[in-house]
Amino acid sequence: MPEVIFPGEKGRLEGRYQPAKTRNAPIAIILHPHPQFGGTMNNPVVYNLYYQFANRGFSVLRFNFRGVGRSQGSFDHGTGELSDAAAALDWAQSVNPDARACWIAGFSFGAWIGMQLLMRRPEVEGFISIAAPANLYDFSFLAPCPSSGLFVHGDKDAVVPTSAVQTLVEKLKTQKGIVIEQQVVPGANHFFDGKTEDLMGVVGTYLDKRLPGTRKDSKDSAA
Repeated sequence: MPEVIFPGEKGRLEGRYQPAKTRNAPIAIILHPHPQFGGTMNNPVVYNLYYQFANRGFSVLRFNFRGVGRSQGSFDHGTGELSDAAAALDWAQSVNPDARACWIAGFSFGAWIGMQLLMRRPEVEGFISIAAPANLYDFSFLAPCPSSGLFVHGDKDAVVPTSAVQTLVEKLKTQKGIVIEQQVVPGANHFFDGKTEDLMGVVGTYLDKRLPGTRKDSKDSAA
């Protein structure tokens, strides 16, 4: 899990990067929760998402948004953080020029940023949005949503009601040519306290369906 430093709009950004063993492997970018509420790339959900993709042969990057950890800059209410995510994808593509595709996975605030990045980068072919804050941020930019993906939510989420995510998913499901799935983790709160393993089971099952034959038995798995 090598530490990497790559350039962002406001200075260096700190990340952890796991390269794939094959040259044309897909890329995955993992985005963490809200920086002003303790969100970092070492969040347990983010950490486990990282390994869900690494264990399936992706080149995976998770990183700290500006102002978090050793990443330079300061919180920018989403605008700058979207720039950081774009810089992360640019860097990952620069070290993986033969990558055939990219996925985005985000948790809470990171899910909002990830879906915006999805709209701007046509090479992104899949997404995982966990605890998407559909009641706190405007997701109307997903018109239409360009890629198929998965929304996962906890039914005990006191921050974002399940109904808010359901409304968003139902809107996106009306689009032709993409498949939007939604899964609810019973008993899980917004942070998936005590339910990370259940959450990763849902994510892993979805990835195995979309990416058949990629699952590896890895001693390094954190999930």
